[in-house]
Amino acid sequence: MIKYRPTEYKQALPQEIIMAKTSYPNPTAYYKEPGPKLDEESPFESMMERFRFAAEILELDEGMFQYLASPVKQVIVSIPVVMDDGKIKVFEGYRVIHDNVLGPSKGGIRFAPDVNLDEVKALASWMTWKCAVVNVPFGGAKGGIRCNPKDLSKGELERLTRRYTANMLGVFGPDKDIPAPDMNTDEQVMAWIMDTYSMNSQRTETAVVTGKPIILGGSQGRKQATGRGVVTVTLAALNKLGLMPNKTTVAVQGFGNVGAVSAELMYEQGAKVIAISDISGGYYNANGIDIPDALEYMKNNNRSLEGYSKAEKISNDELLELECDVLIPAAKEDQISKHNAHKIRAKIIAEGANGPVTANADSILEENGVMVVPDILANAGGVTVSYFEWVQDRQGYFWTEERVNRRLNRMMRSAFDNLYEVSDHYKITLRQAAYVYAINRVAETLELRGIYA
Repeated sequence: MIKYRPTEYKQALPQEIIMAKTSYPNPTAYYKEPGPKLDEESPFESMMERFRFAAEILELDEGMFQYLASPVKQVIVSIPVVMDDGKIKVFEGYRVIHDNVLGPSKGGIRFAPDVNLDEVKALASWMTWKCAVVNVPFGGAKGGIRCNPKDLSKGELERLTRRYTANMLGVFGPDKDIPAPDMNTDEQVMAWIMDTYSMNSQRTETAVVTGKPIILGGSQGRKQATGRGVVTVTLAALNKLGLMPNKTTVAVQGFGNVGAVSAELMYEQGAKVIAISDISGGYYNANGIDIPDALEYMKNNNRSLEGYSKAEKISNDELLELECDVLIPAAKEDQISKHNAHKIRAKIIAEGANGPVTANADSILEENGVMVVPDILANAGGVTVSYFEWVQDRQGYFWTEERVNRRLNRMMRSAFDNLYEVSDHYKITLRQAAYVYAINRVAETLELRGIYA
């Protein structure tokens, strides 16, 4: 079953035996035949299309496919909170552990009104493959609370977070499942989780969560890690195509944490960043945008590019279709689909966001010669430095930002080289190679551990 191992393949030491699994509806059907699709544009279906492809290359048997397509554990909890007006309101919370073969499960917690179990399951499985791709000894998990944080006071958010954590005491743990920030959660939320878990454990457990404030055991370089990882693999891709960073043009969709850091670091490499965008739209300058100036403008303009006068206003869709060497979609999922993939004129797409390219766009981009650095590699810098934070917390010894960045760059570059080798061996795309590599790694570890019965 195990078909190929890159020369730099490193096997992680597993830490836990899986006790029980529950499955997606008929996961075998995804392997044997695609059948009717849930939604051809959905992130989950895109992931399953790519999972099927890799499973066929690796010749996974039906049982192994079912195992890897199914989450280990799905937890749904009711979270009663006493609101500021004295009334009780009940929220619903989720935590899905997709896999823990390689080690403790790892994944963010998001607060959003549309969070649901299916979304959390899909995101948890992505985390499994993302950790495996960068050779981090974690499995995949994800969590969420269905709420609108904009409607909650700070006190209500704290009570909500602490009760959710209390309900998850049997799930969370530095050797079991380690949460992190995600949509609408931040360092403060992580601090509340850490404190609640510590109070119930009657000892300070900084390693139970990552993405914490520095003073509570957070890591230097954590906030910039995802964007820095995007740039590291982008530079590696440029090198493969024989392109020099200081002679390339770059367009970045999304100017939040990931997009802004990516744009700034590419600018520092000498690249000409010709377009950036945020929720207010896109901004284009053929001669290049002064990224430090744009960042300063945002800082003084309520974190928005609205009204930025040193670039021409364009739409986000127009930004995606600009002629450039590198396109970094760092905003939302499903931005490039079968409807606009044929209009993409970039040589390289580095996926800063999760799922910005749908599965049905992959073949179009491949036919047009576009190299896509997939999200499970390109934006894995965040989970890599989360791993560094966990290691530092467990050692009680903390690294300088320079050391964090140096080790992040080394791991991301090594992961890119591994995937490029698999891609070249099978004559497949980097995305297909990422799934082949990740699934192969988890499957081989599972074979060695066996199934506890």
